Amino acid sequence: MTRTRRLVAALLLVVTVAAGLLVHGVLPDTAATDIAGDALYAVAAYLAVVLIAPRLPPLAAGGIAAAWCVAVELFQLTGLPLVWGATFPPVMLVLGTVFDARDLLVYVATIILATAVDAGIRRVRRAAEAPGR
Repeated sequence: MTRTRRLVAALLLVVTVAAGLLVHGVLPDTAATDIAGDALYAVAAYLAVVLIAPRLPPLAAGGIAAAWCVAVELFQLTGLPLVWGATFPPVMLVLGTVFDARDLLVYVATIILATAVDAGIRRVRRAAEAPGR
């Protein structure tokens, strides 16, 4: 199950990053695309945790992903991501640029949803694999 979980996380992470790059690079810059980008970033963080540590329970993976997202958003208050992004633009894709409190809400809500979906899938898989089925 660990190998399958890691493979699924890797595939979904590639799709999520591609969707994020599409939202960031192709769609017009609006509040909706900003929120979509934040949600995709949070999903990518969750999937990265699962990819790195596939045996973690969903709640632990969600906690780590949320901590990462909140830390990155708060780091933006230092102004360093904006400076570094001006020098090397890909940094902005990982660290963002400027603090926005709404981003924190989007990250946490999205990670709660991702955690719930992951936990539900794991519950269904375990029930299907249980003896007597």
